[in-house]
Amino acid sequence: MGDRGSVLGRRRAGILLHPSSLPGPLGNGDLGEQAYRFLDFLSQSAISVWQTLPLGPTHQDGSPYQCLSVHAGNPLFIDLSWLHDHGWLDEWSVAQSANEASALRRAALRQAYGGFLGSASEQQHAELQGFARAEADWLDDYALYTALRAQHGERGWTDWPEALRDREPQALEQARGRLARDIDQVRFEQFVFFRQWQALKATANGRGIALFGDLPLFTAHDSADVWAHREYFSVDSQGTLETVAGVPPDYFSATGQLWGNPLYRWEALQADGFRWWIQRMRTQLKLFDLVRIDHFRGLQACWEVPASHLTAERGHWVEAQGEALLEALYRTFESLPIVAEDLGIITPQVVALRKRFGIPGMKVLQFAFDGGAENPYLPHNHSTDYVVYTGTHDNDTTRGWYGGLNEGQKAYVMDYLGGPADPMPWPIVRAALASVAVLAIAPMQDILGLGSEQRMNTPGTTSGNWGWRYAVGQITDELSPQLRQLSTLYGRDSG
Repeated sequence: MGDRGSVLGRRRAGILLHPSSLPGPLGNGDLGEQAYRFLDFLSQSAISVWQTLPLGPTHQDGSPYQCLSVHAGNPLFIDLSWLHDHGWLDEWSVAQSANEASALRRAALRQAYGGFLGSASEQQHAELQGFARAEADWLDDYALYTALRAQHGERGWTDWPEALRDREPQALEQARGRLARDIDQVRFEQFVFFRQWQALKATANGRGIALFGDLPLFTAHDSADVWAHREYFSVDSQGTLETVAGVPPDYFSATGQLWGNPLYRWEALQADGFRWWIQRMRTQLKLFDLVRIDHFRGLQACWEVPASHLTAERGHWVEAQGEALLEALYRTFESLPIVAEDLGIITPQVVALRKRFGIPGMKVLQFAFDGGAENPYLPHNHSTDYVVYTGTHDNDTTRGWYGGLNEGQKAYVMDYLGGPADPMPWPIVRAALASVAVLAIAPMQDILGLGSEQRMNTPGTTSGNWGWRYAVGQITDELSPQLRQLSTLYGRDSG
């Protein structure tokens, strides 16, 4: 039943880089000039897949896996130069800190909407209105939620006045009138984000580059989605969490990971024909050519932890209705190009679910070098229905990982790789490209040969994550020819 479509119909190579990690002066990368320069780099390197993390608006910690909406784009990714070129935004200054940059970007977006109202053409107004109508199923709730959250000092919806928390119709109607300009501002920002992203995607696709997205299985408690649809989530009548998702102790954490997301009420989702999930996937397929389902094993069974617990150690597995969900998705979409993130504690039932639908899984080479020749992550145990990674956003960089091994472990790694003369991480990058897996991905940190201080995220920690960016000068003149030579050598170029 699986649909690999045109993206996984041949061998490809890709780079994992979130837009926030693009270079530039304003606190985080965006969809402007540097995004298009990155497409140039990919094209010159014979790399035909750009993988990102989720694109949604984040909470204060910046995690793209805890977004305020499963549909919306992060307005901080909007290219301000584009708004200036349209005549809606005057010149802006360059901030010195991340907090200043965020405030500056938001102020610029407010100014740009004022400029749009004053000077946009009738056609541009019609395009905004058309976008708002087309996306109203999620956009109306998200725009109101965002305006209310701002009005209440960015506090989560469970801390709002009861009438707003519980979505009493009269309270919502009054809020829509009182906050009309703020609501329209949010609609405008989403209109611009989607316009800019679709332009970037069209350019990428025109150069033979596919965009590969990431869909977190779970939804943030403080989100427009849970506020608007609490019947689908494990919260009580006041919106308070009853149980939360996580994973038991594993490679990443001795006490497990406690994510804090509500679990799904699968019976309610199924009774509604999985409408909420279908709508969610439809948005992702507008944004991306290929979508990874993060924590795929949660479609078979979820690690459920009482919300009062401080660690994930004393949870238990609860069966999910992932098979029925996947059946509904495959019935709905003519093409469903998805990849399963099947890392961690994977049971035969999870494997059977993935294989029943023909969904490619994942192999991570940093996990390959313990346990001997039987280790399923070693390249000689790969098969074509996988995407192989040197590491992911949750791993140390490959150079940092290798540097942390003891001498015996390093000797084993080098013995397996044939004693290559190139310094790390290139032996691992080469092994990924040589794998029979249909797609090979390396994080940008590995392509640049960076150490542990440049990793993107350390699971189980709540600070110091998600802020990594590369600098323009780090892409040397030798890098693209080196990547192109390897892509060609292992049959991953477009030729």
